[in-house]
Order: sequence, then structure tokens, then C-alpha cells
Amino acid sequence: MDSGLTAAELTLLGLLVEQPRHGYELDAVIEERGMREWTEIGFSSIYYLLTRLRERGLIEQTEGPTSGRDKRRKVFAATAEGRRACAAGAEEAIAELRPVFPRVLVGLANQPAVDHGRVLEALERRSRALAERIAEVGRAEAAGPAVPEFVQAIFDYSLGQLRAEQEWLERYRASLGGAHRQGGEPGMAPYDVKKDLKELYAPKNTDWAVVDVPPQQFLAVDGTGNPNTAPAHARAVEALYAVAYTLKFAAKRTEGGDFVVGPLEGLWWADRPEAFTSRAKDSWNWTMMISLPPWITEADVEEARRTALAKKKLPAIGEVRRHTLHEGPSAQLLHIGPYDDEGPALHRLHHEYLPANGLRPTALHHEVYLGDPRRAAPEKLRTVVRQPVGPAREL
Repeated sequence: MDSGLTAAELTLLGLLVEQPRHGYELDAVIEERGMREWTEIGFSSIYYLLTRLRERGLIEQTEGPTSGRDKRRKVFAATAEGRRACAAGAEEAIAELRPVFPRVLVGLANQPAVDHGRVLEALERRSRALAERIAEVGRAEAAGPAVPEFVQAIFDYSLGQLRAEQEWLERYRASLGGAHRQGGEPGMAPYDVKKDLKELYAPKNTDWAVVDVPPQQFLAVDGTGNPNTAPAHARAVEALYAVAYTLKFAAKRTEGGDFVVGPLEGLWWADRPEAFTSRAKDSWNWTMMISLPPWITEADVEEARRTALAKKKLPAIGEVRRHTLHEGPSAQLLHIGPYDDEGPALHRLHHEYLPANGLRPTALHHEVYLGDPRRAAPEKLRTVVRQPVGPAREL
């Protein structure tokens, strides 16, 4: 059954079914939830759509609180008929598979009319736009407050669609000879640290084993506080990704070539060791990091930092620095499950594995986050846990 509601009308009606809202509140929620990624609702069109819904008897106007000018704002709420129409429209939208008409397909259909080099340039521009859109949706998701499960599902779907197109686009560009990596060889995939250092970013062992970690360089931001609640941590991660993607876009035009932005990593320590065993997270110190390809220079990072700061206006970008690290021999395992369940493995490391093998810690505790806690179930999170080690001191 066709509800007769457009996507924009159904979206606004659903927000009013949640609770009564005025126009500015509707606009704020649309922005906060990233709804403009999948609906065409501008602020100027909100009141036009509200008028259409009211004329159909699906919403009604109520008196709202006074504004700063002592005028009552127009607040709208769904009627009983509106609630029924919203439920019917939502069920229909979830169940029915309708065709979409992406404009890119029109362009591909007419590709023979375009010079090959210009096709590659157009695909490059689309690749940059996709990466930027993915970063924007990710930032909106990370910056917002905790959301209901159905709102999280919307973020997940949007990011899934964008990433699927990104993967298709990389394959297509490679087939045309438009993708490259270090050295500029045509047809090669972008540099990916997860593949280049597979033993360190895709280990299979879930119990401790020693690996040799080569020198690496990272983008890094230092801080202190609970990673789950400290605003500084969220700002640090946001700034890291802003600079990383700026570097990625710039690298495509250099001799080194394109690269895949690596996973988030962290170095962790505390002034009191018991702060970790007691999970006193407010006193934890951290350096959050994203790996860089070996050809990225200090000048590249500085230029990306300036560009990102001018575009994003995130103060924490000024704290992003280039950091080199050579951990060498390190005990490492793949932890599967919630972060707070790492305790038993760390206890085995320090009280069984290291003493039995004549080893001691030589540098900071290191973690590589292969899973995203905002999208993966806690029991499915995958974390590489690493501890640099050296021979135990003679007594």
C-alpha cells in the first residue's frame, strides 16, 4: 500500500512522531543525525513540508515556549492519523526494494565520448569526494551524543553504501590503469599498511608470541583521561582523521602515490600501574595514532595540518604531530572481545609469558583497533595488543 508520502514528508513526520518539535529543532536533529546525507530537506523547505502535512491532517500545531523575543514558536506534533500514516510509510519503505537512479551510471554509459585521461581525472575527483563524505559521516557519528539503535543503523547503512562504492571505484580505476602506489606503477592498488605489515595488523594468534616490529611513522596526538568520556580523546581522534585524509588526498598527486588510511592505534601508560588493573581510566595517559606510509615527510604533515585546520576549524589539529616509533621485538596477540576483557591476557603476559621467556617490558603498551566499537558488537571487536620487550635484567 502506497502511503502517498514523499521521503522528505515521511522523514519530518517521523521526527514529530518521536516528539513535538518546532522548525529549528527539526533542522538541528536533521543535521545532528546526518539525515541530509539521504534526504533532500533544506531549512527553507521544512515549513513548506510542515504545511503539506498539516493540510493532510497528519500533524497539528501546538503552543510552544517563548523565544528570546517573547514570541511563542510554532510547535508541531503528529496526530493519531499521522502516527498511522508514519507507521505504514515506514514499513513500506523498509520492505520494498525500489530502483535508484545514480547519476554516475549516466556518466559511465556515456564514457566513450570522454577522453580517457579526463575519465581518470573524473574518477579521481569522485574518489576524493567519497573519502571526504565518509570522513564527514564518521565525524558526525563520533561527535554526536549516544543515539538509539535505529539511528545507529542509519549511520551504518550510509557508511556501508559509501564504502561499497569506494571499493568498487578503486577496482574500476585499477582496471583502467588509474590507481597507483609507491613508485607510480599503473594498475597497482594504493599502499595499505594492513597488507604491507600483515603480521602486525592481521595476526591470527590469540595467545602471546614475539614479533619483530620495524620502524614506523605515525600521526599522533597526546592526552590524558577516560577514552570513553574525555572530550579531549574524541577531539584527538577527529583531528587525526582530518589530517590523515588530507594527507591521503595530497599523496595521490605525488610520486609516492595513494594510500589507505590505517586503523586507529594507541599507546597507553599511567603514573601508577594499578590504574590499569583497577580500570581508573580518568588517570590514563595516551597517544592516539594513525600509521603513515614511509614516504610521507615532515613537510607533508605540516602542509596537511595547515590545510585541514583551514578547512575544518578543529583546534586539536594543531596538536597533531609526526611521531616515529621502533618497537623491535614485541609480544603480541589478537584479542577478540570487549576492551575491558583484556585483563586476563595482560596478567598472563606479565606474570607468566615474560618471566618464562626471560623477557621484560621495554616500551609503552600498544593497541591497534581493527574493529569499530560504534558498529561492531563488543564480543566481535578485534584488537591487536602489543608489548615491546627485551631481555630481563640480570639480578
